[in-house]
Amino acid sequence: MTRARVLVVLVALVLTACGTSSGEQAPPARTLTVSAAASLTDVYAGLKQQFEQANPGTVVRFNVGGSDTLAQQIVQGAPADVLATASTRTMQTAQQAGRIRGEPVTYAVNQLQIGVAPGNPKGIAGLPSLVGPQVTESVCAPAVPCGAATEAAERAAGVTLDPVSEEQDVRSVLQRVQTGNVDAGLVYVTDVRASGGQVQGIDFPQAGAPGAAQSYLIGAVAGSPNADLADRWIAFVTGPQGDAALAQAGFELR
Repeated sequence: MTRARVLVVLVALVLTACGTSSGEQAPPARTLTVSAAASLTDVYAGLKQQFEQANPGTVVRFNVGGSDTLAQQIVQGAPADVLATASTRTMQTAQQAGRIRGEPVTYAVNQLQIGVAPGNPKGIAGLPSLVGPQVTESVCAPAVPCGAATEAAERAAGVTLDPVSEEQDVRSVLQRVQTGNVDAGLVYVTDVRASGGQVQGIDFPQAGAPGAAQSYLIGAVAGSPNADLADRWIAFVTGPQGDAALAQAGFELR
């Protein structure tokens, strides 16, 4: 065999070996789709990186929004592997439609605060401070868990708010406070903490009233092609690493 032919054969063998090795090391990625309540945005973003590192070849994708909207999407057949809601009622919507496999897990609780500009320039001390034209406020729509929580707090305080807007998720309320579009907004403790000091939280006693504190549930979507990954994500979120992230964000653990 000539020198040139030997060189050609060696090059071909090297290329073949590289191709085989590369193919074995890079299998197609699997995507886990998680529909999650807006108030979970920051916690889940942090857990995503840890989960992907622990499960090579997995990519976690989030569909974030109001729990009521997410539950309706699941009922209508939207593709998702996991549903994480900010209330029992919204999870039950998906359960009753047969769209949740097994029993969902209740793993955290969140409470409301009145979000205001740093320094509390309007001197807001509680829900009665929000009544009247001297203060503008934003709340979540009644169908959204934070909206239902707000209504429960209003009943407990014996007041009726007159918000300038009703938003479809709690992060939209937070944004209106951050941008100065309103003087105050009813948001969760965790949202205030996630603002990084751009919003100050005011505690009020009715935040602990029946119906005002919201439970967080997570469940696997029935018929998911990634049932094993869904179960792993749920175990991860409700396990030690998830507990640590949730506690740091301001959630109460269950």
